Amino acid sequence: MSDFPIVSTGENVSRQVLSDHPELMVVVFRFDAAGAEGALHNHPHVQSTYVESGRFRFTLGEETREVGPGDSFVVPSDQTHGCVCLEPGQLVDCFTPRRDDFL
Repeated sequence: MSDFPIVSTGENVSRQVLSDHPELMVVVFRFDAAGAEGALHNHPHVQSTYVESGRFRFTLGEETREVGPGDSFVVPSDQTHGCVCLEPGQLVDCFTPRRDDFL
């Protein structure tokens, strides 16, 4: 159980830090409705994403792909990325180093 708060990041989207260390952070993103979006953005952190549940259309740079439960991928540092939820679900993201802006 995480002691970190659940934070709204947009309509029908929230995040919660599950664990952190200066070199690594694990975060769950919950998408409660189809059409909810993780806006296009970039950051200096390397990110891995694991699709725990649901279906998502991800944009990774110039590429778009659809992912579902059990899929995972890595987002390189500073690559523009974002997603649209196709079926409600959860993404588990790991960041290195930790996202201090999430604390």
